[in-house]
Amino acid sequence: MPVNSFDKFPMSWKPDRKALKRPFYLSIAALLEQEIVNGLLAPGTKLPPQRELADFLDINFTTITRAYRLCMDKGLIYAVTGRGTFVSPNAARSITISADKIPSECIDLGFVASFEQSNDIVAETVKKVIGKSYLDKLLNYNDPTGIPHQKKAGLNWLESFGIHSDSEHMAIVSGSQNALAIALVALFEPGNRIATDLYTYANFIELAKMLHIKLVPIPGDQLGMLPEELENQCRQMEIHGIFLMPSCSNPTTIMIPDSRKQELASVIRKHHLILLEDDIHAFLTAGIDPDYKQPMFALLPDKSVYICGTSKSICSGLRVAYMVFSEALHKKILQAIFNINVKTSSLDAEIITELILSGKASEVVSRKKQLAQSANAVYEEHFEQNSPAGHPLSFYRWLPIKGHFNAEEIVADLEQAGIRVFHSNRFLCGHVASGQFLRIALSSTNSLSELRSGLEILRQYLS
Repeated sequence: MPVNSFDKFPMSWKPDRKALKRPFYLSIAALLEQEIVNGLLAPGTKLPPQRELADFLDINFTTITRAYRLCMDKGLIYAVTGRGTFVSPNAARSITISADKIPSECIDLGFVASFEQSNDIVAETVKKVIGKSYLDKLLNYNDPTGIPHQKKAGLNWLESFGIHSDSEHMAIVSGSQNALAIALVALFEPGNRIATDLYTYANFIELAKMLHIKLVPIPGDQLGMLPEELENQCRQMEIHGIFLMPSCSNPTTIMIPDSRKQELASVIRKHHLILLEDDIHAFLTAGIDPDYKQPMFALLPDKSVYICGTSKSICSGLRVAYMVFSEALHKKILQAIFNINVKTSSLDAEIITELILSGKASEVVSRKKQLAQSANAVYEEHFEQNSPAGHPLSFYRWLPIKGHFNAEEIVADLEQAGIRVFHSNRFLCGHVASGQFLRIALSSTNSLSELRSGLEILRQYLS
């Protein structure tokens, strides 16, 4: 079809034909990325159908397909079967969450810290570890997956969460984010697909984007990801893995009950998916929630990587996590650990080990639970409890906001008012959702009075 027949035809994107260079698919992909990054194509924009764009540019249909696929691999766009292709919610910006880039006068209700008021217990243990007679043995390259007694302590710690393994199938790594990076590099390839919740951990989204791994959002309800929706997506396309946070999903605070775990495990097993189970909040759920029967790893031991970080339960600054994996995944996981980490700090791991063996870790956990309970009570003074309420001891809350809000504007307005929060778009994987939420961190302020002040600012703004 001649190009000029489209002059007055409404299209969401009309790339300049004169700007294209060979190979055309690379040139089209580059133009599309440039317009998304520069804000000329807003998140959620529906792109022209591939055949329509091919006719407009007077080029082969498969050229557009290749260009779109390149942009999908970068996380810039996503496709919904039967609906079309859309600009991703976070295509033009990094959504990695960290404690920096916040004005000093702002109350931080965005970054989820770890109730750092308990670090005095950790500091005392650090002094004890430094005085150990074998300190020099903690300062070399030996035992890259963890010194034997450190691994044994870690396995004892995991026993209370329902994890039963041995030192050959467990490794100590540098925090949960590091464990996720290791698992992705070891077990997946660029272009592979991993199923996730519609709203999921923002840093996992960024990590997958960096490694060119496609995330497939699966709808859920108050019990977590819907097994029938996972089954439906597995029938439509090849999915290689699944990422879940069953004990307290970040950001929604949903706890997956055992019955739903069983249903999801059946679909995972049927379609031979690799499960990445981030159970960083198990310490808030195991032994507390009567429906916490077991981690999903116990249902799928041959095709799972279980990750349990200690940054929320014990100490955020030491960056220690435990990875548990099957014999089938053993070789690949170890190879990735050696090439990415070389090894994790034995000194940091020794401090965590000493805390576990001395019983101080349990003391820290007890204090954090008390702080979390008090912080959630302050939150409930300001906002009605959602239905379902989510985890009662969560370090953050998932607040629905009514009315139409521009995500960027509400975050900027609230920062100007003196608080930092994160809009639900930051956690959105793929689809543009109908509702809007704010994730409110309860664990980052220096005191309950500071938290109360921040929540009061938020309540006044929303009202």
